[in-house]
Amino acid sequence: MFSTGLLNNRTILITGGATGLGRSMAFKFGSLGASVGIMSRSEKRLSATVDDLMKAGINAAFHVADVRKPEEIHTAVDAMENEIGHFNTLINNAAGNFISPLEYLSPNAVDSILGIVLHGTFYCTLDLGKRWIERKNGGTVLNIVTTYATTGSAYVAPSAAAKGGVLALTKSLAAEWAKYGIRHVAIAPGAFPTEGAWSRLAPTKDLSDRMLERIPFKRFGTHEELTDLAAFLISDGASFINGEAVSIDGGEAIANASQFGFLSDLSEQDWKAIRELTRRPKA
Repeated sequence: MFSTGLLNNRTILITGGATGLGRSMAFKFGSLGASVGIMSRSEKRLSATVDDLMKAGINAAFHVADVRKPEEIHTAVDAMENEIGHFNTLINNAAGNFISPLEYLSPNAVDSILGIVLHGTFYCTLDLGKRWIERKNGGTVLNIVTTYATTGSAYVAPSAAAKGGVLALTKSLAAEWAKYGIRHVAIAPGAFPTEGAWSRLAPTKDLSDRMLERIPFKRFGTHEELTDLAAFLISDGASFINGEAVSIDGGEAIANASQFGFLSDLSEQDWKAIRELTRRPKA
């Protein structure tokens, strides 16, 4: 889909880049010419991913850091910039989520999700943003949110609140920092199975099957579909897209938000009967 050197001028920091969608984005961006820095709390996973990236011919570096701790972010960015050059793109991908009625959660559980998703995104954006403003060379921020960031969702209230905040941050800084040449965009994914997140969001086959049934295409998204979208949004080809969140969920959010979405369960025979019942009588 893309030219080989599409991201030759990019040095990209990906939070939570050692696993899941973050890892997939690292390989996609690297395959298009970008240098990639990844950051998370697991040195073992970071090291293994960077080894794989370098074997694929991708210029890559890693540093252990907790996005909830601004001083660790700053140290990590300094170290990776010394190794692979100044970052000009940030992917706020690190996240935490699990399904639970809110009344079952402790304040620590709530704080953990808010800290990683909302505070971590703020802290990383602030650290890179200050560098870009000082250097006067602009930058691009891509935030990974979710389709329920605008609507909320039962049983994932901390994540919904945090992702809603990240979406508000995306739009706020799109207006505030455009004068510095800094662009903000977001992706709102639906169901993209990953080894870590899926075990917390769909821990049984029944739950996974129910999630699948909600998607009009009756399939989950693939990592390649999401990474293609991410590569486009951070590329120069999307340079006038600012403050937008692009949903990629196979139509799930629309189908299940519509008042008459439940009619998808009707058979052809059901529709035939309805047509007979609602046919306007002849004058």
